[in-house]
Amino acid sequence: MSTEDLIRQTRTVVAQLHAELPRWGLVVWTAGNVSQRVVVGAAPGPADLFVIKPSGVTYDELTPESMVVCDLDGNLVDGTRAPSSDTAAHAYVYRHMPSVGGVVHTHSTYATAWAARGEPVPCVLTMMADEFGGDVPIGPFALIGDDSIGRGIVETLQVSRSPAVLMRNHGPFTIGRDAKAAVKAAVMVEEVARTVHIARQLGDTVPIAQSDIDSLYARYQNVYGQQPTHTPESDS
Repeated sequence: MSTEDLIRQTRTVVAQLHAELPRWGLVVWTAGNVSQRVVVGAAPGPADLFVIKPSGVTYDELTPESMVVCDLDGNLVDGTRAPSSDTAAHAYVYRHMPSVGGVVHTHSTYATAWAARGEPVPCVLTMMADEFGGDVPIGPFALIGDDSIGRGIVETLQVSRSPAVLMRNHGPFTIGRDAKAAVKAAVMVEEVARTVHIARQLGDTVPIAQSDIDSLYARYQNVYGQQPTHTPESDS
């Protein structure tokens, strides 16, 4: 598939995935954004591009054609509108984490409340062990406008199994192998942030042993779900 075809396909995917953010109650007004990497070449590299939401455009106005394309320095390369104010952060993540194919940012209420406290969400649910492999970590405070947020995301997630980071006083950023996986992580981090918050209103939460967290994470990441069907033809 040509780069032009990949960009066209990715514009459609990213536009559709933005609709998932208000659907799951993760954003208000024009806040939040989804992006997805466009691999240019045989493997992820510095020539890659990414598709992201334009700045300040309401969700019901978003179409594949309104999405913008940027290079990994955050420069606009295709589109008629200014890219999201978080573009520099997304670009930094793509430059420094080649395995990341999608990035999402929201201001979902409960996850952002933990970010406002500067407190990680403790791994006290099996769902958290499955999805995040431990606590949801807190990233450093950083101002919007340059790649400071991106640096904080990368520094935090490079030493964590979590696909989500709560940037202090800001909100959650999530990553994934593609934008759909990053959107899923954004949905799940809000769910666990809400549940653990409610649990703490009732009293102390019960920690999960690290060995059990490791076991749950390995099972969910490698066994859970539909596995490829083994057929005799696959051996030939």
